Amino acid sequence: MADLLGIGVLFAAVAAATLVAVWLNKSVIPLYIVIGMVLSPSVAGQVAVAGYGLPVVESSEFIELGAELGIVFLLFFLGLEFNLDRLLDSWERITRAGTIDLGINFGVGLVLGFALFRDPLAAFLVAGIVYISSSAIITKSLIDLGWIANDEANPMLGTLVFEDLFIAVYLTIAAALVTGGSDLGAAATSVGVALSFIVALLLLARYGTPWFERALQTTSNEFTVVRAVGITVFISGLALAIGVSEAVAAFFIGMAFAPTTHTHKLERLLEPLRDTFAAVFFFWIGVETDPRLFAGVAGLVVAAIVVTTPTKILSGYLSGRAYALTPRRSMRVGLGMVTRGEFSLIIAAVALTGAGASLSTELANAVYSFTVAYVLLMSILGTMLMQYSAPFEAFATARFGAE
Repeated sequence: MADLLGIGVLFAAVAAATLVAVWLNKSVIPLYIVIGMVLSPSVAGQVAVAGYGLPVVESSEFIELGAELGIVFLLFFLGLEFNLDRLLDSWERITRAGTIDLGINFGVGLVLGFALFRDPLAAFLVAGIVYISSSAIITKSLIDLGWIANDEANPMLGTLVFEDLFIAVYLTIAAALVTGGSDLGAAATSVGVALSFIVALLLLARYGTPWFERALQTTSNEFTVVRAVGITVFISGLALAIGVSEAVAAFFIGMAFAPTTHTHKLERLLEPLRDTFAAVFFFWIGVETDPRLFAGVAGLVVAAIVVTTPTKILSGYLSGRAYALTPRRSMRVGLGMVTRGEFSLIIAAVALTGAGASLSTELANAVYSFTVAYVLLMSILGTMLMQYSAPFEAFATARFGAE
């Protein structure tokens, strides 16, 4: 399909998804993913009735870049909510909650990965895939459900920060192991560069606020948007170019903007941009999903969901308790952390780069197919658990104590 027409179909489809979400009173995120899958070449491209079929939207440079921008803006808003002073004040609790999350879910992921694929490198990759929650989807769900200002948002956002910092280093190590493996010096250099850039971002967030204040000193809404987007996307792109997650960079830029007097103006002006590109991101997940690949890994995916859903709920609940939250709000934390998304797909893409070398082609494809199916189902399950959290909250209150 011609590029402009394909993009038109994309936006018309996500617009239709919003109508269905309102009608069903459901989160729109799973609908974005499902409609992307339905209109993908692997589904719509294979269906035709009497010579006619659904329009097909193929992944293009625009959609891929739009998806990246969706991640950038979602994490930028997360940084606006979670400024550096709040991060530093809560660092001890963030470390405690993050360590609980890492110890339980990465550890279970290693065991699960080896049990499923019988390969140490595949197990290491699966550990990352099932450990990392989706910052983008969870942030969007927090905003949609109105939880962003609640007490349960603190351990959720803090744990996401911990995960994103860990995964920035993990991805560097994983890429080095998959693409050649034995050059430990090169791997150490890559990790050092990534950590140095993260430290630079922290310093920018800590000491760069006066510059950010002056950068947005204008009465023009147009100039405010252009300057904020220019700064955020440029630094995020620079981070990605040197091997640091663009999401992590956008998060720190949001934290740098947070103490300025322009925060509320930025939220008001950039919210439509964030939601538009977030829709492209979720649609892109669907487009990249080929359900025909699921048959060979269905049993593996079911096993992973059965094992890793309770572990995320458990680690999230314990993280909430580490923040001194009530059992009800701690249960919300656990349910909210179930969703997996963008970083898991990035790890799966790393696995494909090792096909035929550090991993057999068959094993690399199996890990990738497993991840796509796992992310699709966990993104839907996680958003649904957040939306329908009341029975779980009631159980936690009855079992572990009242408010």
